[in-house]
Amino acid sequence: MTTTDHDILQTPIEYLKGVGPKRAEVLRKEFDISTFNDLLHYYPYRHIDKSHVYHVADIIEDGSYIQLRGRITNAQVVGQQRAKRLTAQFSDETGSIDLVWFNGIKWVQDTLQSKQEFIIFGKPTVFNGRWNMTHPEMIDPNAQSDSPVPMRFQPLYNTSDFAKKKTLDSKAISKLVANLLPIVHDIIPETLPDDMLSNLKLMPLKDALCQIHYPASNQDLSRAALRLKFDELFFTQLKMLLLKQINTKRIKGHVFSQVGDYFNTFYKNYLPFELTNAQKRVIKEIRADLGSGHQMNRLLQGDVGSGKTIIALFIMLIAKDNQYQSCLMAPTEILATQHYEKISKQVAPLGLRVEFLSGSTKTAKRRQILEGLQNGDVDILIGTHALIEDNVQFKNLGLVVIDEQHRFGVEQRAKLWRKNTIPPHVLVMTATPIPRTLAMTLYGDLDISVIDELPKGRKPIITKHLYEKDRLKLFGFMKRQIEEGRQVFMVYPLIQESEKMDLLDLMAGYEAIERAFPPPKYGIGVVHGKMKAEDKDFEMQRFIKKQSQILLSTTVIEVGIDVPNATVMVIENAERFGLSQLHQLRGRVGRGGNQSYCILMSKYELSTDGKKRLNAMVSTNDGFEIANFDLQLRGPGDIQGTQQSGMLDFKIADIVKDEKLVAYTRNLAMQVLDNDPELRKPEHVRLATTVAKLMQRETNWSVIS
Repeated sequence: MTTTDHDILQTPIEYLKGVGPKRAEVLRKEFDISTFNDLLHYYPYRHIDKSHVYHVADIIEDGSYIQLRGRITNAQVVGQQRAKRLTAQFSDETGSIDLVWFNGIKWVQDTLQSKQEFIIFGKPTVFNGRWNMTHPEMIDPNAQSDSPVPMRFQPLYNTSDFAKKKTLDSKAISKLVANLLPIVHDIIPETLPDDMLSNLKLMPLKDALCQIHYPASNQDLSRAALRLKFDELFFTQLKMLLLKQINTKRIKGHVFSQVGDYFNTFYKNYLPFELTNAQKRVIKEIRADLGSGHQMNRLLQGDVGSGKTIIALFIMLIAKDNQYQSCLMAPTEILATQHYEKISKQVAPLGLRVEFLSGSTKTAKRRQILEGLQNGDVDILIGTHALIEDNVQFKNLGLVVIDEQHRFGVEQRAKLWRKNTIPPHVLVMTATPIPRTLAMTLYGDLDISVIDELPKGRKPIITKHLYEKDRLKLFGFMKRQIEEGRQVFMVYPLIQESEKMDLLDLMAGYEAIERAFPPPKYGIGVVHGKMKAEDKDFEMQRFIKKQSQILLSTTVIEVGIDVPNATVMVIENAERFGLSQLHQLRGRVGRGGNQSYCILMSKYELSTDGKKRLNAMVSTNDGFEIANFDLQLRGPGDIQGTQQSGMLDFKIADIVKDEKLVAYTRNLAMQVLDNDPELRKPEHVRLATTVAKLMQRETNWSVIS
């Protein structure tokens, strides 16, 4: 590819025929399309076969777009002002269908006056017992197409209401792509070696990029999609494996050479419970990393309540045994506080100094903590994103633990990683199990450990789905649990903390609970994201100390809150929560030895997906089953916050539907690197060039976990 070719593909989009400055601004803001190359890779979500003309009698009730050829008659405007519409009748030799336009009425009237025979294109629906088509596209059957590409299959592109108002609907985007393809077709660089193309029978990239927009046949569309999916998956895997290989060689890590007194004393004398075999295996895997001389980058997966935090503590003790400091960062102050209280209590007999830092830490205390970090007196620092502030400097940071890592942005995590000359070892933890296919794709550059065993004595949580008619039954059950000395969580949906309506839902819920559970017999607490940190902490402490029996909350208690005496989790409007979030909330109970319950309250009218989510929750407690189901239901974009990280912005591949291709491309990438670890062989020039561009464009994920 020449410099000139590259310049053409990187040409600002406003210089394409039909764009201009105003449309370019919309394309940039709405679709992240800034260059010719960006538009080239803005794929249609489906195609409509416009080569076939149907008869009215052929229409079936499936909502498909079709073309009809015939005459338009009886056009008339009906209604007044805003309710005004143009209606007409379309007929062919087999029957008739009603047409209606609500916008552009004057233009349609002028068009109808010029001729009566048209090919119309649209989606038929039934209205008042007759077939009806709204805003059909009208095509002159005798007109010659001025499109520079074949138009047998019409591509449909995702757009937005704002873009449509600015005249950038799907049809307009289609025209821009049609203008672009003849300009760039011959300069699109091939990314795969010729022998790979030949052996795998893959379509050349330049042809695939043209056929994905304007295919000549269904077969060509399928071959184009396969080629583009292959590239996305193969180069993602190749890049991840290369990064892992490079980092293992180049990035040196602290050598934690000994497991000393702190680790052994805690294990022998102060461990509050017996470790599971899975926990022991994971500690062994991590110890091997710590002694390797390379920086550890390990993801620790474990279902809710599987005991990830105790593993993190053991690794912190190994760091101390080797004269290094550790820090643990959690996404919320409630969770960070809980980690601090538990860990500081557990290591108190060992004489370690554990400190807590958050945005609400007072100035004098903050100054004291910062001095202790710099002179090495603080052994373990636990806190929120306050840990990444520039003035938080360590004397010798050796280990970074990040809990619920997907809740932090990439740059936030990178700041922690940079707080030492030699990078600290990094352990990232998640309580949302990631399906193997997704983990393989998303975290291909990390080592992965899995805790697949719950601590002994844990009873499976019983999950029930109830409706509003069951409210009195629910209250009776809650009273019986409270009489037995247990406590209850009640969670209300709060999608964004600024949503007043949701907040009112919580307060309305409080009033209903107060009527059913009158004080002072019952203690009721409320926690939500709009409260001050000290007020939230006060309410949480009341609940932990059993001074309140019912805690009403928004999802601020979703992650990590540990109250062993709480045995009931009631989730109101459960249909409004995602599946992984429901599973996280369920994990707040069942942490003691008593039988625990999760009650999913919902309205009667549920969407198909809503029913599936709630049925999945009732049918299994297995986090990996839940994660797999969630992946199939929602796709990879929303799982584990991958959209915010930018790591899985596949435009065409689907790691659920294309699971076999994911595995195949990973194996192929491994074979390539086994044969040529640095991609230096002449036949791999294209691979090396493509991966280099990917690495330039994206952050080095592996070193910031």
